[in-house]
Amino acid sequence: MKPRSFDDGKLIYDKSKSGRTGYTLPALLSGEKEILAAIPAEFRRTNDAKLPEVTEPTAMRHFVNLSVKNHHIDRGFYPLGSCTMKYNPKVNDVAASMAGIKDQHPLSPKSATIGLLKIMWGLSEFLREISGFAGMSLQPVAGAAGEFAGLLIMRRYFQSRGEKRTKIIIPDSAHGTNPATVASLGFTTVQIPSNEKGVISPAAVAAVMDDNVAGLMTTNPNTLGIFETHVKEIAAIVHSKGGLMYMDGANLNANMGIFRPGDVGFDMMHFNLHKTFSTPHGGGGPGAGAIGVTAELEKYLPFPHLEKDSGGNLFMNFERPDSIGRLHSFYGNFGNIVRAYAYILSHGGKGLKRVSENAVLNANYLKVLLKDVYELPYDVHCMHEFVISGKRQKKKGVKTYDISKRLLDFGVHSPTNYFPLIVPEAMMIEPTETESKETLDYFAETMLGIAKEIDESPETVTTAPHTTPVRRLDEVAAVRNLDVAYIE
Repeated sequence: MKPRSFDDGKLIYDKSKSGRTGYTLPALLSGEKEILAAIPAEFRRTNDAKLPEVTEPTAMRHFVNLSVKNHHIDRGFYPLGSCTMKYNPKVNDVAASMAGIKDQHPLSPKSATIGLLKIMWGLSEFLREISGFAGMSLQPVAGAAGEFAGLLIMRRYFQSRGEKRTKIIIPDSAHGTNPATVASLGFTTVQIPSNEKGVISPAAVAAVMDDNVAGLMTTNPNTLGIFETHVKEIAAIVHSKGGLMYMDGANLNANMGIFRPGDVGFDMMHFNLHKTFSTPHGGGGPGAGAIGVTAELEKYLPFPHLEKDSGGNLFMNFERPDSIGRLHSFYGNFGNIVRAYAYILSHGGKGLKRVSENAVLNANYLKVLLKDVYELPYDVHCMHEFVISGKRQKKKGVKTYDISKRLLDFGVHSPTNYFPLIVPEAMMIEPTETESKETLDYFAETMLGIAKEIDESPETVTTAPHTTPVRRLDEVAAVRNLDVAYIE
């Protein structure tokens, strides 16, 4: 195998040559000198900034070179499991950048925002149809914010009934945000095990379900990439004790047009618009975690809540006495709302179903290519993602972490490592629907080639990466001691 090469480049300060310039500053406009003179002396620069002296082509090439040193979905394959790092169609960015949208002030009068409200209403209607939930709020700005809103609603629901329930049931394969959200709202997690098929059984739920349990929180398909086949029976058990069913919608990319959570007993769910509906994901955001609920729970949704008056006119309702309150200012991350709306419009119902079908097809195709070399802990039909284990490779002295570092040498981002926690040396792989067969074959060939390297020269893998601008880092120290700026 021949790794893909990267340009090392130099810091732009290293390229500086006295007398070279790559910019022309505009002359001061009328009144600007007075503005500058009004700046207090202690805030004015007395010496020229020590900036690099380079030509415009040098500066341009430097920043273009920097842009390809970080891995991103526009650069190469990004099989990060559970995160749905799919290609983001640029037409969605065009829609979100339209002047009437991006230049709209959040305090604009209602008369100037009717178009924005129509976009929000249209997206809400689409999400209702996709999920089967009657109530919808676009206000949460991340998946975790959607979870937080959902459990706030759950808590408010029981408070309104005079009940103080303290426990939430969560499977051992849950997303890490689930128990964190549970704890942040003062609930206690009751963990139940997955069975030998990688799903939770009705018996396991029945064993812990009592009058002190507020609800069950799960993802479907779960984080093993396996569909929870007993969900209707489990919902019946939870509801029989007065509890509520919460679905983490992070894996909705496998469900569209196939499975509606609201039809099988779930009472609420958050959407990850930045995953399923192709708004930008990664780099810290921005996210969008819309939440859907049953008609019974709609009155608890955050305010302001988008509604129609008796004349069919859209308005934001602030008068909601049962609401959990405001979660975010104004309209939420509106740019992502527009992108999601454009994405759904461009696909239509049949297109969204094809998205999910192709995601499932791609995942099963990759799983079959890899399962004879890497251990497959649950050899069942998967949905949009699957989990393999590097246990065999670890016995030869190479950990999953090393395999992922070696992938960087071939222009591929790593899968999710060591998650879910119930699989030792886990690699969670989600190819999404946007990747071609050629890309999947390249990834499979690379993974199989790395396995062969582990047999023949394991040190090649344990010392990787070899071709990236920065070699292996102390990641713990990097998180604790951030260095994100050049300091002269």
